[in-house]
Amino acid sequence: MKYVAIAEELRGRITRGELPPGARVPSTRRLATDHGVAMATAAKALTLLSQEGLVRAEPRSGTVVADRERRGDRQAVTRERIVRAAITIADTEGLGALSMRGVAARLGIAAMAPYRYVRGKDELVLLMADAAFGERGYPAIPAGDWRERLLLGGRTLWSLFRRHPWLAQLGPITRPLPLPNLATHGEWALSALAELDVDAATLCDLHVLFFSHVQGLAIHLEREQNALASSGLSEEDWMDRQGPAVLAMTAGHPTFAKMLGDLTETGYDLVLDDILESGMRALLDGLALRFGR
Repeated sequence: MKYVAIAEELRGRITRGELPPGARVPSTRRLATDHGVAMATAAKALTLLSQEGLVRAEPRSGTVVADRERRGDRQAVTRERIVRAAITIADTEGLGALSMRGVAARLGIAAMAPYRYVRGKDELVLLMADAAFGERGYPAIPAGDWRERLLLGGRTLWSLFRRHPWLAQLGPITRPLPLPNLATHGEWALSALAELDVDAATLCDLHVLFFSHVQGLAIHLEREQNALASSGLSEEDWMDRQGPAVLAMTAGHPTFAKMLGDLTETGYDLVLDDILESGMRALLDGLALRFGR
């Protein structure tokens, strides 16, 4: 991604001392001009460096290199800092871009230094996932009926998947991850479903069904990010280009063709947040009918 390359170049200049503490960093407009990118792309590069503590906004001076003291002692490496740096990489570039070497570069430390705290990438990804799932929790005293609590659980998980799109990609539902913070979300949903008074096997099945609805939609969040990065086309641009092919595909399928024709006239946006809500409510309606709740 272009903004990552711009940030990497500036990070190198700061590390080498070409841009010492207090020095002004090229403005967003200057970076956009020098690199031939949009202003928004240049701004994302500066935001990335700001999140790392390398630069800071200075009133009337623009963006400047942060003092070493204000960078949080970049030499004090901890497992938590390694995990946070890895999460930043995955959030901005996707899980496929994550590497131990990349984390070391992000922290400005030796390439092998992270291995003193984490055995390898597999362990790092588990630590990242556990940290991400732990960013939001639930009330100590649950309020509302089983439906309200399940809706809260689904929305909470969805917010984490939205914040960290890579989180839904980690493994199949048949191989649950041994993460303490994920178990917190599981306990919340299970305690609500248990009010349906079902046996253990049915309880497990219902939890898998509920979680799969949320995760199944969330899988498309990072896929859309990857599609945008690789093609440069937004969802709307892609649909505009694919429109003729989609219409041709409906030949001989009258219901499909009528639906698309109606949507073309009325307008339609595929909003995953709305589908999440309608899907959860439909699922809970079905459970209420089936189990008399």
